[in-house]
Amino acid sequence: MKQLLLLNGPNLNLLGTREPHIYGKSGLQEIESELAAFLKEEGWGLKSFQSNHEGALIDAIHEANQHYEGIIFNPAAYTHTSVALRDAISAVEVPVIEVHISNVHNREAFRRESLLAPVCWGQIAGLGTLGYKAAALAFLEEDKRKDDKSGETGQV
Repeated sequence: MKQLLLLNGPNLNLLGTREPHIYGKSGLQEIESELAAFLKEEGWGLKSFQSNHEGALIDAIHEANQHYEGIIFNPAAYTHTSVALRDAISAVEVPVIEVHISNVHNREAFRRESLLAPVCWGQIAGLGTLGYKAAALAFLEEDKRKDDKSGETGQV
């Protein structure tokens, strides 16, 4: 079964109670469960991991290279500060989509620059928790596109 890895960075364990006017009222477990159920309907699996520790997120990225078709990653504040996470993403072949619940481009100036976006396959921001599903859909569609291409024989 094909699988995605959902990574969430610092303070996202507080979703649902942390600044709900910015991040919404859904808790992280609810987000993970809804995404897992959606992917299960598509025949895919999901592993979720959240950490407030940069090194643990780096280790998860390194390990994902061997086991997952893609990573959906909300790096939270590390988006703007972590060269180490950027290097980890650059070091693996598994594609990463950076996700932010809030529109980071419409917030404080320091949140507008992502050190990670240039080494990610894409970035989704400002769609609320729907951004996680949008990232999953991107991976599903890319997989279908690859399957369609591999089925082509090149004959007319």
